[in-house]
Amino acid sequence: MRIIAGELRGRRLAAPADKRTRPMLDRVREALFSILGQRVEGARVLDLFAGTGSLGIEALSRGAREARFLEQGRKSAGLLRKNLADLELVECGTVLERDALAAGSWGVGPWDVVFMDPPYPFMRDAARQRRVLACVARLVDEQLSASGVLVLHVPKRALTEDSFGGSGLLLSERVYGTTSLWFVARAGPVRSDEADAAGQGADAGEGALQAGPHEFEDSHESEEPEE
Repeated sequence: MRIIAGELRGRRLAAPADKRTRPMLDRVREALFSILGQRVEGARVLDLFAGTGSLGIEALSRGAREARFLEQGRKSAGLLRKNLADLELVECGTVLERDALAAGSWGVGPWDVVFMDPPYPFMRDAARQRRVLACVARLVDEQLSASGVLVLHVPKRALTEDSFGGSGLLLSERVYGTTSLWFVARAGPVRSDEADAAGQGADAGEGALQAGPHEFEDSHESEEPEE
């Protein structure tokens, strides 16, 4: 597995030999970062269920300011730390072996980009899926910056817009073979503390949404099957 673009383009990432860790395919990762575009530059990134760090490290390579990685698997977390050390990213990348769905693990926001890549079995178990979606809603409401976006990677057809409970979220789905990327942002006014930090009025929510998922194209399905 390699870094696709940016300052560290072409550098290899250590990955586990077993199949239990399921890193995002390169072509899906490339499409994801193409959609995110310049919003990654200077961003604070939260990478949940980080595995060996391919998403957060790709963001750092493309100019993100810092990344916080949450990965409970000891082997994957060890490889993630190795990747950060090998790429000289230790100062801007923090690894925590904690439950990615526990709010106390997320650190102090706001975060500009949140990656959420739960194990596929989580999305096939009703109780775990509800917990994932509850965390999505809380992250977007409490942790995202005014123009921030959360990206949720799940199996194709695991979710619909109704799955998110009509909770005032902006949603956009992109489909690639057997996998879906959901782009999620806040659909209401920005919080007053964020508006002040951005030099905006507290009623500037509409402007903040210009960077939200509604700018992405409607749901799109790749013609290429996922390998």
